[in-house]
This record gives sequence, structure tokens and C-alpha cells, in this order.
Amino acid sequence: MTKQIRVGGVPIGGGAPVTVQSMTNTRTGDAAATLEQIKRLAAAGCEIVRAAVPDLEAARAIGTLKEHSPLPIVADIHFDYRLALEAVAAGADKIRINPGNIGGEDRVREVARACGLHNIPIRIGVNGGSLEKPLLAKYGGVTPEAMVESAFGHIRLLNRFDFDDICISLKSSSVPVTMAAYRLMRERSDYPLHLGVTEAGTVRMGTLKSAVGIGGLLALGVGDTIRVSLSADPVEEIYAARDILKAAGIRREGPELVSCPTCGRTQIDLIALANQVEERLKTVDKPITVAVMGCAVNGPGEAAAADCGIAGGTGEGLLFKKGQIIRKVPQDRLVDELFALIETL
Repeated sequence: MTKQIRVGGVPIGGGAPVTVQSMTNTRTGDAAATLEQIKRLAAAGCEIVRAAVPDLEAARAIGTLKEHSPLPIVADIHFDYRLALEAVAAGADKIRINPGNIGGEDRVREVARACGLHNIPIRIGVNGGSLEKPLLAKYGGVTPEAMVESAFGHIRLLNRFDFDDICISLKSSSVPVTMAAYRLMRERSDYPLHLGVTEAGTVRMGTLKSAVGIGGLLALGVGDTIRVSLSADPVEEIYAARDILKAAGIRREGPELVSCPTCGRTQIDLIALANQVEERLKTVDKPITVAVMGCAVNGPGEAAAADCGIAGGTGEGLLFKKGQIIRKVPQDRLVDELFALIETL
């Protein structure tokens, strides 16, 4: 089991549930716009939110965000240690830094001292694209071993200043490198791990890479908090993250849709039907499994594990519950009858 840190009132590690994070893409200094986005993220299921702090205006805006945000605020700092100090003073719940890019040891000491004084954890963010040149030379490029050695170098530096309230991330745009780095780190330490595949891409490919990388690690018991990085509205990151947690068997919140891939036996527009059901399930919060099947051959039997479902046919379909057929339903009433059944569960 990993150590535990607390980000505001949210625990990470130490047996706590895996949490979902995202990052705002508004200008942090525009507190009103940033807060509006944070509230949208919270409504989608985000539990911790990070904001970029590139300048003094952004650092000072952390105070306003903290005052009105429904989520704990993580300040993302690069290069200027003074921004970290300002963010801590403004009330940030956590600081994300790369200790190697904010200057000499005296500056790291100041950040560690401020965070320690305010009981604020630090996430050491190791990124494959910004590894130290000596490590790149030693390992011949970006490797899991190089990333882990980088992390331990930063840990030792913070430990030197009596600071150990630490979370670690080891992100690369390569899924295999990312997975290997996190597994190696988990073998060698008990710090909580923030999982992510960096620069993952657009919604389609980014979700796929994150599902393999993040979901694969979670299935192996590695990881304490996650952020899916997408070139998209940050709310899409939350939808993807929660689906990954569900697929990995980590959480069972809300409904899960299962549907067959269609074949020559399919006698309805299954793809449109499944999409319609998926969209309507967004308003359902019951932890149930709902099946949309293409024909009576594979319908109730193959989806017997589902709590309820529908199977299509010519002009009509079957409504079933736990594999048992309830009745035949006209095709144009299938979805409405399904959701009427869901209301009774």
C-alpha cells in the first residue's frame, strides 16, 4: 500500500479510492472563466483540478479560485519558484513542480519550507520530454529507468529539506515507456502515484492511449489518482477517466452499457440504437449494466449478466431482465420501454 497525502479534503493513496483529476485550459488570471470551467468539471465527476500558474496574476488568482471552487486546487508551477510561494500563500491545496527546473537548491528549499508550513503536498512531475541531459546521456534516451532515477533525484532533494509529503508522476507520450516507468517506481517506492499518458492526443486516440496506459496500470494495482490528457474540452477528460475506471473494475458508479458489434443477423439499426441508449443513460446514476443487442440469437442469452436490455428484430424487439425475456415490444418503442424498466430497478 502506498503512503497517503491529502489534497484539500481529498485523500490520495493509502487505500483511498482512485481519484479523477483534470486541468483547466482557461487563463487562470481570469478567475470568473476558470471558476465556470471548474464547476463544469465538478458536475462531470472531477475530484481535483489543476490550474496553470505562468505569472503573478495567475498565482494571486489561486486565492479567488480556492474561495469559490467546489474542488481542491492544484497550482502548476514551472521555472519560477516565486510563483509557487505566491500560490501557497494564496491557498493552493497542492503544488505541482519539477524541482529540477525552478533553480538552485535554495529555491527548492523555500518551496519545501512553505509547503511544509501550510501542510500542502507536492507532486513531482517527471516528464519524458524534459528529462535531465545527464540522464538522457546515461540511458541513451527516454527510458523507464531514466524517468525513475529522475524522480528519485527530486525526492532526495525535497527529503534533504525535511519534506516528504510527495506524490509522483512519470509521464511519457509512449504508452509502453509510461507503463514500465510507473511499474518500476511502484516496485521501488511507496509514494502515491499520479497516472497519466502525456500528450496523448485528440479524444479518439488520446482516450485509447490513456485507456491502455492508465487502465492497464490500474488493472495491475498500480496508481492512486489519474488524469486523462486530451486535446479537447477538459470535461471530455473526465468522461474518459470515469469510463476507464469503470472498465478497469475500479469503480462501479452509474450505468455501464454493453452492446454487440453487429453482424449479418442484425435486423435493426443497432449502432443508432446503442448511441441513443448511451446518450439517455447519461441522466441515470444507478450502478446497473444495460445491454443493447442486435438479434434474439445473441440477445438475452449472451447478455444474461446485464441487469436489463433490449434485443432487436424485424419490426419488433425483446425487452429482457437478467437474461429472462419480459415481452416483445414494437421497434419504435424499444428505448422508451427499456428506460421505463430501468426506472423500476
